[in-house]
Amino acid sequence: MKILANDGISASGIQKLEEAGYQVILTKVAQEQLANYIQEKEISILLVRSATKVKKDILEACPGLRLIGRAGVGLDNIDTAYAAQKKIKVINTPSASSRSVAELVLAHLFTGVRHLQKANREMPLEGESHFKQLKKAFVGRELYGKTLGIIGFGNIGREVAKLALGIGMNVIANDLSLLDKAEETLPIALAFPDGQHLTLQITLTSKEDLLQQADFISIHVPSQKDYVIGAPEFELMKKTAGLINTARGGVVDEEALDKALRAHKLAFAALDVFKEEPHPPIKLLMNPDISLSPHIGGATEEAQERIGLELAQQIIATFGNQN
Repeated sequence: MKILANDGISASGIQKLEEAGYQVILTKVAQEQLANYIQEKEISILLVRSATKVKKDILEACPGLRLIGRAGVGLDNIDTAYAAQKKIKVINTPSASSRSVAELVLAHLFTGVRHLQKANREMPLEGESHFKQLKKAFVGRELYGKTLGIIGFGNIGREVAKLALGIGMNVIANDLSLLDKAEETLPIALAFPDGQHLTLQITLTSKEDLLQQADFISIHVPSQKDYVIGAPEFELMKKTAGLINTARGGVVDEEALDKALRAHKLAFAALDVFKEEPHPPIKLLMNPDISLSPHIGGATEEAQERIGLELAQQIIATFGNQN
């Protein structure tokens, strides 16, 4: 069977698939040429990340497709409902990149409280002539003892909680599926490299209470029809709060975020995802109070290895050894 890894796959994933008799093609095919390429090359399995869109037009034009694999968590770039109608299996890797995304959240959080995004912009320009002034301007805050509110408490949200607990933060969480349950707390197990384990309790709360209590807020929800955070939510948040979105572009009202920052209703924000990727609005890119990254939450060597192997294992489990 032929596999087109249109957005790439790790070397270990390729090796595992080829050892099982699959042909892996790494050609990067443009979106407008994808359907024709799949047909001409008789591709049975299509692997994508977030860049390639697999909507109804592709699925309709490619009756030979048997499986679509998403190297990551979200499936909003794939028409899963229509794929099910066409009996095309869709798989993803929901936990393989959780640790990597969580570490990026903490990186952005440290960046925000220590003004590193501003310092890195100002030092090349003013560092030589105004060093002492910059030193006074960039007095920061510690994270120890502060409260992190996590909206969306799936695999990634829980990894963020573990890291935050590890540096001495208080953690509260909001997740609609969990709030339907009777429990008000949720146990989180922390595992350490030396084999030790520790279980701590996370308080579950309403979205409104979380927004009012949290010193910092991190979002970990799938793509939504409506904003999770917009102008009304910014009014509830502390003026000293920071907001981090590594989930999906469009879950935060970017216009309202920009206005809230410029009106000092929010201390800082961090964005790894944008509504109009790959062309985020220039006013967000130029806002000095936003720490920015180009959708790199899962872009670590370790995560890509895990993703590639997990996709390969699922494919082989579905279609068997082809040798």
